Amino acid sequence: MHRVRANRALTGQSPASSSVVRRSLTTTLAALATVALAGSAPVAAQPTASADQARADQAQATPEAAMHGWVTSTLRRMSLEDKIGQLFVTYVHGQAADEPTEGSVRDFGVATSAEVVKKFHPGGVIYFNNSSYDNIDSPKQVAELSNGLQRAALSSGSRVPLIISTDQEQGIVTRITAPATQFPGNMALGASRSPAAARQAAAITGRELRAMGIGQNFAPDADVNSNPQNPVIGVRSFSSDPALAAQLVAAQVHGYQDSGRATETVSAAAKHFPGHGDTSDDSHYGLPEAKRTKEQWSTVDAPPFRAAIDAGIDVIMSAHITMPKIDPSGEPATLSKPILTGMLRDELGFDGVVVTDSLAMAGVRKLHSDAEIPVLALKAGVDQLLMPVNLELAATSVLDAVRRGEITEQRIDQSVTRILKLKYKRGLVAKPLVDVRAVNSVVGNRSHLAEAQRITDQTVTALRNDANLLPLTSKPASALVTGWGSAGTVTTTLANQIAARGPATTALDTGSAPTAAQISAAVDAAGQRDLVVVLTYNLAGSPAQQQLVDALVATGKPVVAVAVRNPYDTGYVPSAQTWLATYFYGATSTEALTKVLFGEIKPRGKLPVDVPDGADATKVRYPLGFGLSW
Repeated sequence: MHRVRANRALTGQSPASSSVVRRSLTTTLAALATVALAGSAPVAAQPTASADQARADQAQATPEAAMHGWVTSTLRRMSLEDKIGQLFVTYVHGQAADEPTEGSVRDFGVATSAEVVKKFHPGGVIYFNNSSYDNIDSPKQVAELSNGLQRAALSSGSRVPLIISTDQEQGIVTRITAPATQFPGNMALGASRSPAAARQAAAITGRELRAMGIGQNFAPDADVNSNPQNPVIGVRSFSSDPALAAQLVAAQVHGYQDSGRATETVSAAAKHFPGHGDTSDDSHYGLPEAKRTKEQWSTVDAPPFRAAIDAGIDVIMSAHITMPKIDPSGEPATLSKPILTGMLRDELGFDGVVVTDSLAMAGVRKLHSDAEIPVLALKAGVDQLLMPVNLELAATSVLDAVRRGEITEQRIDQSVTRILKLKYKRGLVAKPLVDVRAVNSVVGNRSHLAEAQRITDQTVTALRNDANLLPLTSKPASALVTGWGSAGTVTTTLANQIAARGPATTALDTGSAPTAAQISAAVDAAGQRDLVVVLTYNLAGSPAQQQLVDALVATGKPVVAVAVRNPYDTGYVPSAQTWLATYFYGATSTEALTKVLFGEIKPRGKLPVDVPDGADATKVRYPLGFGLSW
């Protein structure tokens, strides 16, 4: 799922209504907080009635029969409103379940996230680490938030536990950062060519998420990035090769879902069906079009989703893209019955949970109102409705559609049954709460961090070494790290890692669009150093970064150019004689880069995509599978 950038246009809130909320916020928060605290006394951290029944069933029946019994009995006692609530996965505000926030009042009419759960009885909640929702501070805090929300769910409505989710793809889409274990993302794993590494990265990520009370990860990205100009997928994809992408998607599904007991694993979600890899627009801001024919889709985009289904994946996420050669209606895939029911359900045989991408994104809101979208999605074949702009409006719209006969209650039961099965299968019924005391021994532990570094060391890809600069046979006395970054970020981290090997190293950030003055300053600094490492970030859209690299090369100093996001950067600036790609800019990636520079490890990565020539995109500068070593 893509990061949602909330603003007034997305929330539909006018400046006037916003000011009214602000004027009454103090008294409203105080009143609602009193209600919230009075109505959400902590539920003892002991088995619920549902959990007791689940254990009894397990003792007397096969696991499949026990699950069927619990799902059937739970569905039977749920009201229509409760069933509809199970369809929704909502965002919440704040870092504690009982924390009063302005956002909760504005968006939900209650003071706290616990009261959101009690009021709407959603089936799930999703966490973010951005300023709009701000749910994440530390692993222990996340675990406490999860327990608080679960207690609210278990003491209200149909008393069904939540499935709590997030987008921990790793790499550039990482919601929970250090001290949680960080991996470099899918394309880096594609460069390693190691299904074992992909599975292990998913297993560790899933284990840490579950320790924090998160049972659903919207990963892995199963898109085949066949368009180098794709603005939203890129390194989130494993590869432009469908076979390689399929192999690593399957490995990650097994890593997330099969690496331990049910209470230690998470539900995986392959995204974005039917495939977002060939688009040139971002569905956050518009409605992209994929021009694939059915035959092209079957050959290029479908293999990773087939592999995910064969691996037993729990969930598949839809894309807000059109495919006019497959569904000429112009509807986004999220609202397309020919795509979600015809292709995903009938053709590929998927009977798990289908979740939408965020319903706050422009791609799904371009053609229909926020009231129409949930109903159309359900009619297309969706089960989980993710992040509607207005939860109350969305739930009411579905309820009204059932009451007027547009959607049958049996159709609602189909989706709720899939969702309840998912919760039971992942151990959320038997164990909805997590042990907060154990979180820090799991999340970011020494073993996980060492494994993350070992895996990342396999990913650095060397594409050019014309002057035989690398590995550095003798340590330079001084070095400059410059290029993309901001103060205290990647350039500083890399400079410290190089300095740890002996050279006196300086970091000089020039950002994504360096000015003439910044380029001049970098050139002056380079003239006083023995080695220059320049980091690049999406050169295709930044002529100024290209000018910076050219200017540094012109100093005559040894220059190592490093693409720290898209490997496509290496097709630009032919003046640079040394090019490496790391696919990510986290600390494990820069440490692996440093090891390669100093010859501590050899570059082992192989390109998972073709890299076009920057001057002529019809030509391939470096083909898929290319990678130097020494």
